[in-house]
Amino acid sequence: MAVWNKLVTALRGAAHEAGEAVTDSQALRILDQEIRDADNDLSKSREALAEIMAKQKLAAGKLQTTQSRLAEYEGYAVKALDTGDETLALEVAGKVALLEAQRDEEQAQLQAFTLSVEQLREAIQTAQTNIRRLKQQADTVKATESVQRAQATVAGRYTGSQSRVQTALDSLERIKQKQAERGARLQSAAELAQDGTEDALDAKLRAAGIAPQAGDARTVLERLKAQRAGGDKPA
Repeated sequence: MAVWNKLVTALRGAAHEAGEAVTDSQALRILDQEIRDADNDLSKSREALAEIMAKQKLAAGKLQTTQSRLAEYEGYAVKALDTGDETLALEVAGKVALLEAQRDEEQAQLQAFTLSVEQLREAIQTAQTNIRRLKQQADTVKATESVQRAQATVAGRYTGSQSRVQTALDSLERIKQKQAERGARLQSAAELAQDGTEDALDAKLRAAGIAPQAGDARTVLERLKAQRAGGDKPA
């Protein structure tokens, strides 16, 4: 049972590592999507803020109107009291009480709108700051990724070019070696051919100017003179 638990744990660990590898490979794409989603949420928040601000403005106008009517009817009640018409004054006081209740409700609503505007503005400012930082970090990561990718490409090409250059140099060395061997064989063949037509030692003597060249006219003439002189001697 313990072995089975360890096996399950190992499989879960492998799955987690595989998931992290997939996430890392798609990190930039995920980051871009997160930024787009955050921008969309920020746009919606701005729209909501504009809507609440409009309601706040309407509530403020409505409250101002109610306060004006309240002041107006309070003046009517005072005038009714001044004329001694307490019944009319009481009726006007009832209207004033209704306007006061309406005023209190509208003030509470205006305060709620004002608080919502303040909170939403603060949230939008915080979101804008976070998104700006996120975009800066994303730009930095993308720039670093591009630079490293270019460096890897250059390094790979340099390594490949170095390998190709070394291969070419090795080929040149082999060609030079073959040419040297071919030259040596040709020279040996020439020497063997020369040995077959004449004595090598005589050839070397004639080349050094020590032995007379074969077929030389002066040598032949001198030989004939010597023979003639020997023939003229008395027996």
